[in-house]
Parts: sequence; C-alpha cells; structure tokens
Amino acid sequence: MNCEDFPMLKQNLIYFDNGATTLKPKCVIEGINEYYNSYSANAHRGDYSISQKVDSMYEGVREKIKNFIHAKESSEIVFTSGTTDGLNRIVFGYFKNHLKENDEVLITESEHASNVLPWFVLEKEIGIKVKYIPLNENHEVTMENVKRSITKNTKVISLAYITNVIGDIRPMREIIDYAHQKNILVVGDGAQSISHLKTDVTLDDIDFFVTSAHKMYGPTGIGFLYGKFSLLNEMEPTTYGGGMNAMYLENGYMELREVPTKFEAGTQNIAGVIGMGCAIDYLEKIGINKIMQHEHHLKEYLVNKLKQLDNIIIYNETTPGSIVTFNVKDIFSQDTAVYLDKHNICIRSGNHCSKILNQVFSVSNTCRISFGVYNTEKEIDYLIEVIKNIGNIWQEIL
Repeated sequence: MNCEDFPMLKQNLIYFDNGATTLKPKCVIEGINEYYNSYSANAHRGDYSISQKVDSMYEGVREKIKNFIHAKESSEIVFTSGTTDGLNRIVFGYFKNHLKENDEVLITESEHASNVLPWFVLEKEIGIKVKYIPLNENHEVTMENVKRSITKNTKVISLAYITNVIGDIRPMREIIDYAHQKNILVVGDGAQSISHLKTDVTLDDIDFFVTSAHKMYGPTGIGFLYGKFSLLNEMEPTTYGGGMNAMYLENGYMELREVPTKFEAGTQNIAGVIGMGCAIDYLEKIGINKIMQHEHHLKEYLVNKLKQLDNIIIYNETTPGSIVTFNVKDIFSQDTAVYLDKHNICIRSGNHCSKILNQVFSVSNTCRISFGVYNTEKEIDYLIEVIKNIGNIWQEIL
C-alpha cells in the first residue's frame, strides 16, 4: 500500500522497523526542500514577505495538529524536539512544581525509557514514589489492575497509548475517566499510537499528550506536546531565551509571553515543523482507520506464518498493535537481525529502550517487527522463507 510514495523503497529493501522510525514520503521531503529552497527565513522574527510566509506556515501546522488530535485550541500545542523532550518538559516544567514528597506516580514495566527515567529523577530530587501497575499474563494493562494500584497518594498516571515492545493498546479513555474521579492527572505517550490509532484528546479528556513526527512519516527532531490550556498556563518553561519573553530588565525582572510561545525559546526546527505538517496531510489523505486495518491484517498474517515454524518464540501473539516481538530459538536477537540484514530485511533487535520489561519476559533481548503503510504480504512471505534457511546463519554473518 502506497509503496510508490517512499523514495527509500526504490532500493531493494524491506523495512520492518517502523516502531523505531518511519520512512518519509515524497510530499514530506518536498515540503522540507521547498522551505530551504524558497523561503528559508526565521519564524516570528521578520517583517518581510518570506518571513511572514514562514510565520503562516509554522502557525498553520499548529492548527493542523489541533485538528488532527481534536484539541480545543491551537494554543494547546507546543512544538518540541520529540516525545522524549515533551515528557521531560511535562515532568520538570509542571510536575516538579506540583508534586511533593511521597506523592505517587503510576507507570508500568513496559514503558519506554523516556516515560521512566524523568520520573526516577523526580523521585531522587523531591521524594515522589514511582509505582508500577501490574501487567496481566499477556503483559497488558487492565482497568482492574489500574484500580488496584491507585492509593490516596496517587497523583499521576503516565502511560503509553500503545507500547513499543508488547504492542498492547491501553484502555486510556476508561483509565482517564476513573483517574479524574480520583483527582489524578494522566499523561499520554503517543509515540507508538499517533500513526496507528485515531487520537482525540478532547474526547479522551487527556491532560497531557506527547508524540514525535518521525513516528508518523515526518522528519526526525520534531514533535509536539499537547496540554490542557489551564495546565500549560501553570507549567514553567525548561528553556529560556529569545522569542519566549515579552521583556526583561537588567535587574533580573522578566515577563514571559503567553502559552504556547513561552515554551518555544530560540529558533525552532522550522523545516521539521513544516515537514510534520506535510506528514499530517499525508496521513489524513490515506485515513487512520484504513492504516489500522492494513497493519492489523499484516500482523495476523505474520503471526500465523511464524506459528507454522517450530523454531520461533512469539511474545505478543494476541496484542492488537502492529508489532510482533519474537526470537528464533537458540539464536541471539542481534545475530538474527544481522542475518536478516544480509537479505535486505530491516528489523529491530535488543531491549527496545524498555529495559525493565526484560524482567517480565525473562529474556534480555528480542527481535521486533513493526509495520507501516508500505509493508505487504509479499514482504512477509519473503521474510518467512529467509527465516526457514536460518540454519545457514553462521556461514552468512561470520
């Protein structure tokens, strides 16, 4: 599906590592090139025509994001360098000033490092407690376990909508509704969900939501943070400089600009913002529901093929996300990845930035296949044939 839109696929390449980053369609590349070739001025800095065009394009993407995730106001969208940056801004710009010693933050053992490490730092700095919602036998989050994990000290629940190893889709709307009844704020990591699952931050009533453009067929180094306006208004910037201040005096007095400008100090990744807008246009042209159906079919197809092989261990057979985590028996995951690369097949191997989850799997490294719009059954068929011949691995990779 849509393979012709991706210049990278002109090579003899099968790309199954979309959970790490997606390939870029021509429209995204062309949008970025047009900025650099035709109107490469700064944003919010000039009174000449090309600078004003940059302003229009830059703020136009903020409006596109608002519509794409169904936010109420474009001012609730803050440009970041990606999901990691967004989560750090939320933890250190908001929660560091609103949590106190012994307040509890609930995460899970299957969260990405970016949704774990900042909370660990806050635990050391101000004495909060990081607690874990237990996973069920399929390594998934259930409402029952969420409810059992909440105490009178729980102030925050911070979860990925879809995890990057298990591929489970969390019941976020139910979690948020229940959390709000207990006056608990909810942070949503949308890195793995943004191009696979329709996002509606207003309907979900999520408090904060973050994601990266490079997970949704856009450029690297850019993403966005959504926050309810009332929360953003109370959040402190984590970076200070030009563009985000209204005034400052030699005695140290300063006034910051309004949300969201006060969070965007310095020259932003303008080309990245424009490319992200092109990626949103691309996704909306295809339709998220169509993408979901395509990827779900591919996952079922792959799982069924792998189950016919007697040397494969699948760790997330039943989860609905477009991720398949597996190992070839008696072969280290990185060796499998190197072997597949010899046949121009790109997969991820390792711990996938979820090192705590190793304790759940009782295995330190796995192989991961994650699908995108351009993947096909034919590619899966070729993968299976290559794996069938993996007995030749040492002759090929040594």
